[in-house]
Amino acid sequence: MNPGKKDRQQLIILWEASVRATHDFLGQVDIQFLKPLILSEYLDAVTLKCSKDHHNNILGFLGVADAKINILFVRPANRGQGIGKALSRYAIDELAAVDLDVNEQNPQALAFYQQLGFKVTGRSPVDGQDKPFPLLQLSPDQK
Repeated sequence: MNPGKKDRQQLIILWEASVRATHDFLGQVDIQFLKPLILSEYLDAVTLKCSKDHHNNILGFLGVADAKINILFVRPANRGQGIGKALSRYAIDELAAVDLDVNEQNPQALAFYQQLGFKVTGRSPVDGQDKPFPLLQLSPDQK
């Protein structure tokens, strides 16, 4: 499902809850720095897809651009229910996503993507904002 502009508030609330649950290396200042960028730039720079429940609540969402998964967040209460996996499979199968970056300090995310068949192919010592949060580049394992 494609989230629309009317879903932006739900997306940013879900993003923040997910980041607080999984990105313990980010402080309050980092989250407040990123939040307006998510709303004003990042969501518009990707093809967005989401998973909703029968009440139209967004359970998870992803963003893909240039064959790369740039965004994947799942509501903390719904982690472990296959939402992230389903969104990732959609990105790979339907949106031709073949690459992604993951924060090195987020071992849960790294393990999640490795279970989907990705392997580390590179490393950057900084994130996309040149902050000291190393990123690991992942690509499908070509065994």
